[in-house]
Amino acid sequence: QLQFVESGGGLVQPGGSLRLSCAASGFTFSSSAMSWYRQAPGNQRELVARITRDGKTNYSDSVKGRLTISRDNAKNTVYLQMNSLKPEDTAVYYCHTWPPIGSWGRGTQVTVSS
Repeated sequence: QLQFVESGGGLVQPGGSLRLSCAASGFTFSSSAMSWYRQAPGNQRELVARITRDGKTNYSDSVKGRLTISRDNAKNTVYLQMNSLKPEDTAVYYCHTWPPIGSWGRGTQVTVSS
């Protein structure tokens, strides 16, 4: 059973940084593309970043240049470095495989506010 445990969220001022982590289990992590999604109140869940098993990355236009996805296959962990944060980045952030198949984790809340 796929499991994802996201962590690292919190309250940060505009322009600040956070690093999210996601510990994955229940599948062959090193062979799987991974992704980060976010869901703001009243909005649908949206894809923000993907990384292939070989480390190639792709970002949504709204986060390109500010968020960086990376992975550590030895630790079965995917990361999201978030810089130059904006209030519109406020959301619950989730990780999953790409494409996402199966249940989701609880996510981690990111709030960008002064």
